[in-house]
Amino acid sequence: MPQWLALYYREPLEITHGEGRHVWDAHGRRYLDFFGGILTTMTAHALPEVTKAVAEQAGRILHTSTLYLDRHMVELAERIAALSGIPDARVFFTTSGTEANDAALLLATTYRRSNQILAMRNGYHGRSFSTVAITGNSAWSPTSLSPLQTLYVHGGVRSRGPYAHLDDAGFIDACVADLQDVLGQAHGTVAALVAEPVQGVGGFTAPPDGLYAAFREVLAERGILWISDEVQTGWGRTGDHFWGWQAHGASGPPDLLTFAKGIGNGMSVGGVVARAEVMNCLGANSISTFGGSPVTMAAGLANLTYLLEHDLQGNARRVGGLLIERLHALTAGLPVVREVRGRGLMIGIELAGPDGTPSPEAASLALEHARELGLLVGRGGREGNALRIAPPLTLTVAEAEEGATALGEALRRTQQDLDGKAGS
Repeated sequence: MPQWLALYYREPLEITHGEGRHVWDAHGRRYLDFFGGILTTMTAHALPEVTKAVAEQAGRILHTSTLYLDRHMVELAERIAALSGIPDARVFFTTSGTEANDAALLLATTYRRSNQILAMRNGYHGRSFSTVAITGNSAWSPTSLSPLQTLYVHGGVRSRGPYAHLDDAGFIDACVADLQDVLGQAHGTVAALVAEPVQGVGGFTAPPDGLYAAFREVLAERGILWISDEVQTGWGRTGDHFWGWQAHGASGPPDLLTFAKGIGNGMSVGGVVARAEVMNCLGANSISTFGGSPVTMAAGLANLTYLLEHDLQGNARRVGGLLIERLHALTAGLPVVREVRGRGLMIGIELAGPDGTPSPEAASLALEHARELGLLVGRGGREGNALRIAPPLTLTVAEAEEGATALGEALRRTQQDLDGKAGS
């Protein structure tokens, strides 16, 4: 394995199986899973409807490629196109969010005949050469070499930066002015703006609702496309909306939308949705060997059906709202907790050291303490100082309370560690 392939925890954890919102390690210990394989186990571990669909399809045929028709792929494409909100939509399936964003960049730059891309500071879109080129988070950008000219704009982080002191309306106005200033420095045509409605790796940060709608007005005047990266925000996780872009939909839907992670509930599924004229702009042959495979499409179709029939978006809104309230109450008065933020079942907790600066050490300590208490959470943020909470969308109220209690205790222990170190 490469040296740069990171593992969580001082003593790495081997997960052997899961059920519902819980997983077990190789020693038989059970954990409440508040990270879901980086937001990928979206509905539940070992969801019977999905495992049955996978097993039945695997018993028929595992692989064909996009050179042949597959009923599950067509049906899933039709459903996603209808749900996307993009008129006259077309869907291309990939194997990951990275590949989906790659495809979106290929489409946008070909359609606009430009390699200039607008991206958000603190954003993350994958680990391929082209997606690293638009990543605004230095911790996930190992090279400055790039096939694209990327111009970064403000707006993805509400509580930090030069506009943090403004109210929401003033923040949006300032970010729009910054966008216009950046466009004034661009050389000729700009292809697209790519943005996560909620920045995932960036620590679940988000702008005020309506920011990208205001951006959209500026972009539309110049014909610049809007790519909404829904790899982490899609399928109702934020509770209030099915897609993250809908919090910014006053100026219409995006031109392209990328998705992955949760739709496969652990299977490798990604894709891009685009207006037909954009999707069909490629003048060369293109297929996907593994994107849209029969097994992953069967899983995605079963998973989406379950999500819609059981209103998991509504559950994310209700249970997520309760979870956020409990976390606010349990962490009140802890100096280590700088901010609790998020919506639905996509919650970030930003941690700070005794001097108030971002503390990756605190995040590492909190991660370890949560594990000791039987809870798995994620980590992110520009400085690695944010906890990421994203349990499966079937989370119950009792499990939310259990997880909140464990996390509150983990953060109290973290505070004690920091206080002890400062006093020594």
